[in-house]
Amino acid sequence: SATAQAAPASEPASGNTAAASDWKPQFFNDREWAFINAAVARLIPADELGPGAKEAGVPEFIDRQLNTPYATGSIWYMQGPFNPDVPKEMGYQLPLVPKQIYNLGIADAEAWCQDKYHKTFAELSSEQQDEALGLWESGKAEFKQLPASLFFTYLLQNTREGFFSDPIHGGNKGMVGWTLINFPGARADFMDWVERGERYPFPPVSINGERA
Repeated sequence: SATAQAAPASEPASGNTAAASDWKPQFFNDREWAFINAAVARLIPADELGPGAKEAGVPEFIDRQLNTPYATGSIWYMQGPFNPDVPKEMGYQLPLVPKQIYNLGIADAEAWCQDKYHKTFAELSSEQQDEALGLWESGKAEFKQLPASLFFTYLLQNTREGFFSDPIHGGNKGMVGWTLINFPGARADFMDWVERGERYPFPPVSINGERA
């Protein structure tokens, strides 16, 4: 897997959610929004086990995260010096905050797709999209403004966060991520089942009291 630098975790953004198809992006422009929807749909695709990241509202989750202090790295030390060649255990080593990583990363990704396939990422076949994502993850693709593997790392991490976080943050709609892994959610008490050696029998519950 790819990750030259460890990506700091994002901070939850709370608020009411809308259906993924109804969400109007606040951070991304139309071109970026098309990219995000297409990319997360391949990172966690819908299959026989259930809906994927796009259906779960992950694009909305990411868009909302990029309108929080997380997007500007407000609590990160950003004074340098930065040395991207040190081990990832030494922490984040680039002068870019998440909103810059997404803006620059999507621009580079789309330019790379145009150069290789003569299409936008959203216009590619599923097989071509998977090929592109694999090359970005491995660092074999050359981006102009930041490492391709760094952009992929953030995109994958935020996709996972959106798929498995509480629905209050915009993703995991219908608690599809929790249902997939049989996570009970925000139930007040499930300790009676911890030592039974049985599958937990009740569906997940969200912070707002919604039931799957």
